Formats: sequence, C-alpha cells, structure tokens
Amino acid sequence: MSNPKIAIVIGSTRDARFADKPAQWLFSKAQELSSELDFELVDLKDFDLPMFNEMASNLWMPSSDENAIKWQEKMAEFDGYIFVTPEYNSSIPASLKNALDQAGKEWVRKPAAVMGYGAVGAARAVEHLRAVVINLQMVPVRSAVYISGSDFFKVSPLGANAEMSEIEAGILPSVEAMLGDLAWWTKATKAARDA
Repeated sequence: MSNPKIAIVIGSTRDARFADKPAQWLFSKAQELSSELDFELVDLKDFDLPMFNEMASNLWMPSSDENAIKWQEKMAEFDGYIFVTPEYNSSIPASLKNALDQAGKEWVRKPAAVMGYGAVGAARAVEHLRAVVINLQMVPVRSAVYISGSDFFKVSPLGANAEMSEIEAGILPSVEAMLGDLAWWTKATKAARDA
C-alpha cells in the first residue's frame, strides 16, 4: 500500500517572497524524517488563480474557472497539507486565503499543518489559518513550526541570508513534532474516509 500524500503548499506569491527557502528545506527534511508519508512541494504561483468569483464553493456547485479547477484537481490528490506562510498584517497572504476559498470538497476531513515565518514567526497568521481550515472542515494539527526573531533574520534576505542549516537545531524539534502529529491525523482521517 502506498503512503498517504502530503502537499507542502507555498502560500505566498510575491516575487520577493522568502517562502522558497524554508519550503525547500522543509520538503527535504520531511522526506528525510518521515517514512510514513510522501511529500510534494506545491507552489501557488504555478496555478495563476483568479480572485474567487464563483457562484458558490465547489461543495455546492462545480467551479467554472479552468485555473480553479486545475487547483482543485491538484489538491484532491493529497491526504493532508502543510501550509508555508508569512504573516501579512496579522494574517495570512491574500493569495493563500484565495487558494483555500477556491477549493471546497478537496479539504474535507483532511489534516492541515503550518510552517510560519517572520519577525514573530507568523504566530497570528498561523492562528488565523487554523480558524479558516476548521471552517473548511479540515483538522488543524497542534504542532506548528515558527521561524521567528533572530532565527528569521539570520536566514532571511532582510538579515544575514544564511542557509537554513544555521537555524536547524532550534526548529527541528518543532518540525519533528509537526510531522508526528500530521502522520497520526493523516492516517486516522484517511482510514475514516476510506471506510
């Protein structure tokens, strides 16, 4: 039997985004640390999503926009998600919120984990994202990864722009806890959905 599939979703689409660096690092670490799950890096930039303009969520009626349908089909491939997000004005980027709104049935009864980054580790964005995913009928896992303060400025282009390995010791325990939570909830929700 194949492993459950997890999407690591890059939630920022800004040209100057920092997201690629922690997302690539997380993708590599997740593959190294978890033999129970398979991971794929998914970049919102690849989908060119319009602002949500459908009659309703695809929970209630099919979407009409081709890019939205491509996004829905991609998200349907996965059994769980890790969202990599910065914090914009105490919340998640509009690009990530829009992407979450563009799908509906694809999220239901699947777990969601978060890696946040920024001066305060995107703590407020992570909490906001958890509220959003609950509304989408997802299961938010407790453990999250926060790249904050001096760690953020050590690896960010706004600071020293060092390699992620420079802060790995400080955030690896959080990554391990998040992946453990995600593996448990992914297996539990997948078994329940399959039944």
